[in-house]
Amino acid sequence: MNAPQTGALDLEHYWMPFTDNRRFKRAPKMIASAKDMYYTTADGKQVLDGLATLWCVNAGHCRPKIVEAIRKQAGELDYAASFSLGHPLPFKVAARIAELTPPGLDHVFFTNSGSEAADTALKIALAYHRLKGEPSRTRFIGREKGYHGVNLAGISVGGVAVNRKAYAGALLPGVDHLRHTQDLATRAFVRGCADTGAELADELEERIIPLHGAENIAAVIVEPVAGAGGVLVPPRDYLKRLHEITRKHGILLILDEVITGFGRLGTPFAAEYFGIQPDLMMFAKAISSGTVPLGGVIASDAVYGTFMNAQGGGVEFFHGYTYSGHPLACAAAIGTLDTYAEEKLLTRANGALAQAFEDAIHAFKGAPHVIDCRNLGLVGAIELAPRPGAPGARGFEVFEKCWEKGVYVRPIGDNIGFCPPLIVEQKHFDQMFTAVAEVLKTVA
Repeated sequence: MNAPQTGALDLEHYWMPFTDNRRFKRAPKMIASAKDMYYTTADGKQVLDGLATLWCVNAGHCRPKIVEAIRKQAGELDYAASFSLGHPLPFKVAARIAELTPPGLDHVFFTNSGSEAADTALKIALAYHRLKGEPSRTRFIGREKGYHGVNLAGISVGGVAVNRKAYAGALLPGVDHLRHTQDLATRAFVRGCADTGAELADELEERIIPLHGAENIAAVIVEPVAGAGGVLVPPRDYLKRLHEITRKHGILLILDEVITGFGRLGTPFAAEYFGIQPDLMMFAKAISSGTVPLGGVIASDAVYGTFMNAQGGGVEFFHGYTYSGHPLACAAAIGTLDTYAEEKLLTRANGALAQAFEDAIHAFKGAPHVIDCRNLGLVGAIELAPRPGAPGARGFEVFEKCWEKGVYVRPIGDNIGFCPPLIVEQKHFDQMFTAVAEVLKTVA
């Protein structure tokens, strides 16, 4: 077949992820460089990054300390394995992360992505219960519209319908799902966390535990704020209630903080924002501000201690990745954490800035096609009514027209997601939301 071309660039050989490849290659959106809040396209246009690209560039693009840390590390130690060998950087990064977590969450197992972190957390949960003498605890409970990456285990506990349908024959058995927390009939256009809906957590004790038996359930895994499911903000006290129920029944609670971690809600982690202490927390994305792939699982002292105090010697946990604790990724993380600390970015998504963001999103109430507005910290979405017979088409059109106006936002079906870098200022809100408002007036 004829290979699509952009100048001298042959587009045929790269099979792009989560992309309509044929559509993209007919009209490519090509990025040449980035700085702070903006991309520069191949044809020289500036595009405001309204989603920290994929919920990850919290420090902004090409920040000096991060760039220099990666550059310096590449010339000193390019790679060293973490299987029975060590180098200082992952130990330093783990200690820095432990300084930011709630008390009692102090032990970090590194992966390369959020998808790998999901697999890792589920494996830790299974192994933990086996060591505790409860090997029957093998079931997992996820949540509708939840997203935990694209490995088969993550899709299994996730609740994004299109992902599950695509691989239905290969998903893990023994998985059930809580209801999601969205309710447009009673909680549309709520600012922040709704005052009603915490009782949705009771489904765990009222339906799921009686159905499967607490003695057979290993863990419940949820995102504090569901991202790829449409930016769904939990009702007030919902997570506290879920936490209470899991503790009562000896079930581990896993918080997927791949999006909410590192300042998105105005605290280092959402666990602190919601006042809970999970047994395991997943992270990725913002730990390196998206520069070099890095992720991981943070384990409680109780969970880690169970492995370290087990009888017998040898490997405590048969799991790991070739690139766990990679030197370049860890150097990027240190540069990122330094940037967060020096610029106080982990607490910036609150106060006047978060209020301005909230006001801007909720100003869309009454705009064409808008049926809901949602926000918390510096993450939010507007939801559009789907076109009859064409769900997602309206959202994708908004995305494409916003790009033409120099603003990048994320279509999630008919939801338009916003998640700007934490260095965002009022002028960036003005540019982003003005573009969206203008586009909505042109969309049928």
